[in-house]
Amino acid sequence: MLLHDWPAQERPRERLLAGGPAQLSDAELLAIFLGSGLRGQDAVATARDLLARHGPLRELLERGPTELMKLPGLGPARACRLSAALELCNRYLAAGLERGEALSDPHSAGRYFAQRLRGQPQEVFACLFLDARHRALAFEELFHGTVDGAEVHPREVVRRALAHNAAAVIAGHNHPSGNPEPSAADRAVTARLKQSLALVDVRLLDHFVIGDGAPSSMAARGWV
Repeated sequence: MLLHDWPAQERPRERLLAGGPAQLSDAELLAIFLGSGLRGQDAVATARDLLARHGPLRELLERGPTELMKLPGLGPARACRLSAALELCNRYLAAGLERGEALSDPHSAGRYFAQRLRGQPQEVFACLFLDARHRALAFEELFHGTVDGAEVHPREVVRRALAHNAAAVIAGHNHPSGNPEPSAADRAVTARLKQSLALVDVRLLDHFVIGDGAPSSMAARGWV
């Protein structure tokens, strides 16, 4: 049965219009982008097969367009459409910070770091530099490591904070393993960063660890 043969109240597009996108499954959302399925399948069935064989959703969408287009049910046009949709989402998350808006919600910084660092094949340590009103001045990837870790030099973070005339810093790094739990080394780096930045009157507001799921906030645990 094709999607247009489904009862109207069960079709993904009609359900989205009636109740919003949050009620749709990953497969149903993906099916809206596909438009139609492989021969003998509707779009939802093709989307379910893609997620089962090449997912979950995050792993599927993190593939580049040239890799996506090789998967069954996609092709160049759909691969480009999916890659463009993901980039639109990334830019939406970054838009507030890049417009220089003040950070009123600390979780927005965690989402920003997740958008920039999640999916990196190696560990990356980055900093978001803020002015006295907590408006973003710059985001920089400062240290890159192997799959197991990156060596962080607090002196370099201080140097970049002074270069941007920053009043505050939010740090973040990813765990390529996907485990967002901060390690003992992460806590030690956070303490050294806080001490080093305090010497030049710059506050460390938070240090996020990015893995699968929600970012882990050092500040929320009382470690900053």
